[in-house]
Amino acid sequence: MFNLTPVVRNLLMINAIVFIGQMVSPVVDVGSCFGVSLSYRQDAVTAYLALFNVRTDCFQPYQLFTYMFAHGGFMHIFFNMLMLSFTGPILETFWGSKRFLLFYIITGVGAAAFSVLIDLFFGGGGGIMLGASGAIYGVLMGFGMLFPNMEVQLLIPPIPIKAKYLVFFLFGLTFIMDRSGNVAHFAHLGGIVVAFILIKVWRGQGGSYY
Repeated sequence: MFNLTPVVRNLLMINAIVFIGQMVSPVVDVGSCFGVSLSYRQDAVTAYLALFNVRTDCFQPYQLFTYMFAHGGFMHIFFNMLMLSFTGPILETFWGSKRFLLFYIITGVGAAAFSVLIDLFFGGGGGIMLGASGAIYGVLMGFGMLFPNMEVQLLIPPIPIKAKYLVFFLFGLTFIMDRSGNVAHFAHLGGIVVAFILIKVWRGQGGSYY
């Protein structure tokens, strides 16, 4: 069904392995990270990999990278990996594996940093952030910028849509489906912003990539 490229395939495998680890790892108490008397419990893999709120004692810089490999549930990982499977191979084929992997990591870390900065300046929740959504939205933005008129057949609803509209549709969909104000929305926006800037920089450098 999917013509998976090497980096995309490896990313799918890593995310799947980590998700299985989340399901089977023991539950630990991380309540002290939030400075409250109530206990907050989480599986050990998530507690180590997730991006904790920067205002808590549990925040560590490495989490800006590791958070993107853990997910909050089956539907979370399923839709992220589905979008990666659809659009990632196109960008990897166009750029090559090394540049695509660099793009994926920069947008993922950049999305987390964007979310942290929003929290520092405007405040946010006291929970955790996890999932590849920041990097995935970066990939979608790259797809929309490089192949704006390529038509993609959506599953729900089953209609064709041009790539340049797909990013806006999916970003808007996250707010329609979840209006809780979760800080992850800023990670989605961060992935899009970082991807836009990165591609503009690469285009300015010239070369055979555009």
